[in-house]
Amino acid sequence: MKKLIFTLCLVACSMTAAQAQTIDTLLNKVSTQPFTFSAQVPDGNYRVTVTLGNKKKAGQTVVRAESRRHYFDMITTKKGKYETVSFVVNKHNPVIDSKTRVKLKPREIDYKNWDDSLNLSFCGPMPAVQRIQIEPIKNVTTVFLCGNSTVVDQENEPWASWGQMITRWFGEGVVFANYAESGLSCTTFLAQLRLDKILTQLKKDDYVIVEFGHNDEKEKKAGDGAWYSYSRNLKIFADRVKSAGGHIIFCTPTARRAFKDGRNQNTHGDYPEAMKTVARREHVPVIDLTAMSTTFYEALGEEGSKKALVHYPANTFPGQDKALADNTHFNPYGAWQIAKMIVTGLKQMDSPLVRHLRADWQDYNPAQPDDPAQFVWHMSAGSNITKPDGN
Repeated sequence: MKKLIFTLCLVACSMTAAQAQTIDTLLNKVSTQPFTFSAQVPDGNYRVTVTLGNKKKAGQTVVRAESRRHYFDMITTKKGKYETVSFVVNKHNPVIDSKTRVKLKPREIDYKNWDDSLNLSFCGPMPAVQRIQIEPIKNVTTVFLCGNSTVVDQENEPWASWGQMITRWFGEGVVFANYAESGLSCTTFLAQLRLDKILTQLKKDDYVIVEFGHNDEKEKKAGDGAWYSYSRNLKIFADRVKSAGGHIIFCTPTARRAFKDGRNQNTHGDYPEAMKTVARREHVPVIDLTAMSTTFYEALGEEGSKKALVHYPANTFPGQDKALADNTHFNPYGAWQIAKMIVTGLKQMDSPLVRHLRADWQDYNPAQPDDPAQFVWHMSAGSNITKPDGN
């Protein structure tokens, strides 16, 4: 019996998204707790259509996918009334070919981002889902994300990154495929074959966005450094993506919160400038996320900027007997702001991607960030106080 199941899995994993069948499920579920829905599908992009609401109860539903990838803020439905929303999700597993796989970290093995299913999650005060339809889609631009803990779809509360928030602002013409992971540098991302996997999925005129620096600056072997291995590796990203017919965008690393005399200090040394130098030489557009995030911290102030990061008193989360005070990793509010900076950078370079922004996008200025007191985040199921790899 085990052999039969394994054989069927191999067949399913070898299918393409174009060969996948449409899934149509009458779920009719309402709950006071978050709940999930999963469907095993091949790698690819899928349009998901969800009918929200319930015949007997009013609903208040937040829609996310994979590892807490955020798509819709809370949607309220009256008893007996329904609202339908559609969005596009990228699903991928580690398989590159019959002999090669992405070298996942142990902590990633059980992540929804890397399994064989397309995973949906619904939270909010009263998530109510009537129907779910999943269908393969081909004519959509894929944006592949390469980076570290500031980019990855963080699996658990209270950690969050811009890669899982930026999906909120784009319509069905663009889909984000997040290949980032905590603790990675350019060197380790390439060594784990993540770019190799991306290039098996990339179509002509797809995009690859690259943000590294936090962990690269800790590599101290001979030949490492901003102007050596880091610059060389960035050129490898640019060369390989361009050769495959894709477009590449660099993002300088998000600033760490590091105040002195009322100003946030640069902890990244030459790495932001090295990235800009490679970008100029290789004709790669660049988003200066270091500058924007520094402005953002200073706008909030030394104490106020803690509200953008994982700073929480003891006993805020289950099993947390000590205060959390992390000056690198974002909470949902901070990740939300950084995602807006990425969109702002795309608009500043007049990227074709911004044609697919949702109608409710409003231009953003990091010097005038959203009020953290007004930010509302409905937590997904599950929290983990273990700090992500990297710093």
